[in-house]
Amino acid sequence: MRVTEEQDRRGWWGAFAGLITAVLIAFPLSTTLAIATHPIDQRLLGGPLENASHGWFATFWWLLTLLIAALPFLVGFGIARSSARGLRIVASIVAVIVIVIVVLGQLYVF
Repeated sequence: MRVTEEQDRRGWWGAFAGLITAVLIAFPLSTTLAIATHPIDQRLLGGPLENASHGWFATFWWLLTLLIAALPFLVGFGIARSSARGLRIVASIVAVIVIVIVVLGQLYVF
């Protein structure tokens, strides 16, 4: 099957949007990775985090790191496959990611 010029153009726009998203999330991604890999941060952040077990604390930050790292791919794929159905799927995945981040944040931050 031959790729049409419009499909190729959408692919490039998707890659560009993914790159822009990757630049925007670089700092939060590096921060969550640093917190996930340094157990001393649990005591530094204080509050309710001191009472959480180390396993759940690390799991939360690794999960958050993986979810943030997936965003550029989701954005790029959503733009490249910009049909109505594809955009609905990408929007629902992003909504689930935001809900998971908010719920887990409520458990460990507040």
